[in-house]
Amino acid sequence: MNSLRELWEEILKILSKQLTPTAINVWFADCEPVELENCRLILHTGNEFRRDIITQRYGETIKAALSELFSADFELLVLAGDEINDYESPSREENSLPEMEGYTFDRFIVGNSNKFAHAAAIAVADKPGKNYNPLFIYGNSGLGKTHLLLAIGQAIHARDPKQRIAYIKGDEFTNQMVKAIREGTAEDFRTKYRNVDLFLVDDIQFIAGKQSTQEEFFHTFNNIYEAGHQIVITSDRPPIEMSLLDDRLRTRFEGGLMASIDPPDLETRIAITRNKAAQLGLILSDDAVLYVAKNITANVRQLEGVIKRLTAYKEILNDVINEESVKRAIMDVTRNGPDIPNPDRIIRETAKYYALKEDDLRGQSRSKNTTMARQVSMYLIRTLTNLSLKDIGEQYEGRNHATVLSSIRKVEDLTLKDPRMAEIVRDITSNITTNTMI
Repeated sequence: MNSLRELWEEILKILSKQLTPTAINVWFADCEPVELENCRLILHTGNEFRRDIITQRYGETIKAALSELFSADFELLVLAGDEINDYESPSREENSLPEMEGYTFDRFIVGNSNKFAHAAAIAVADKPGKNYNPLFIYGNSGLGKTHLLLAIGQAIHARDPKQRIAYIKGDEFTNQMVKAIREGTAEDFRTKYRNVDLFLVDDIQFIAGKQSTQEEFFHTFNNIYEAGHQIVITSDRPPIEMSLLDDRLRTRFEGGLMASIDPPDLETRIAITRNKAAQLGLILSDDAVLYVAKNITANVRQLEGVIKRLTAYKEILNDVINEESVKRAIMDVTRNGPDIPNPDRIIRETAKYYALKEDDLRGQSRSKNTTMARQVSMYLIRTLTNLSLKDIGEQYEGRNHATVLSSIRKVEDLTLKDPRMAEIVRDITSNITTNTMI
């Protein structure tokens, strides 16, 4: 099934088992599929009378047919006559929070690994500022933390568009603060974030160890909290594991509700795979769904990546979705996907973390800070890529493999003995992998 037209023909075949040929011809002869997106099928017919009949008499039958094809619940919208022009018009109202588009509670697949975090997020969305403030959601990358964070924003905005909502990532909070200080607009920066009804902060771990940022965030947090407004935070780890986090912030984060998200179990992965396929109008066999779910075990984002690749195979290459194409899609995502950074990315992110230039790390400077940053970057290249010691040395003006090996061993030793060094390596690694996926 390679097109919306073919999907509609499949639906008509299912309907023909329940309706007479005359009924099919009378009510569906001029009916055209318009769009299948986000588990909603949009049809167009010639007049309002026929639209009303299709909706009222056959709507549930069509939705049942979609459910049979995709194993997911669908909505149906039937447009009549000139309504299609209004629908396709570029002047349709946009979400006032476009960065939150698609991140809603009804599109979040709940399983044992995330049901507590999901329930807490809904409770916060229902009564912001009263239930669980702050809400601190933590877990590894790609498990749905940002989805829940933004779903809260979507729900609150939908209920009251006048609510003042601010969303920001931890590293961007630092960048905006520095820019505001440099340009003399610090007061505007504070007003922007301190006078909101809902403060959504993604990847808070990036501010750990940055004293000026933590000081500013502390006062921002206090202003919002004391005003009785809601704060929601995500992180890749709980506050207690952030050794570089200011104690004042740690106690405030831990004073709310902390909810973890763990990797999904097989049943949840199967449900996610079916749901993502349905959203993209892709029909997968039970065997294909099970194969994907069994081979992508830790990361929801990778599950989505496999489904998107399969959709591309179907639409661009007109490929048949079979076992071979599923295996190829999984291989593309797990081996050649964006999770594997290159040396330039690693050196750049390490230099940024230590407030240095890339040339400092690659060059001959022997200052203590530069030497440590260089050694950390060598360690990360060795850890995150398949480069040999010789290839790594060539990234640093031809340093020999013995120097590279010594640097790697030193960082390995430090990460075992010094929690601060382990934290630094973990933060830089998170920066590298996060920015690689953008």
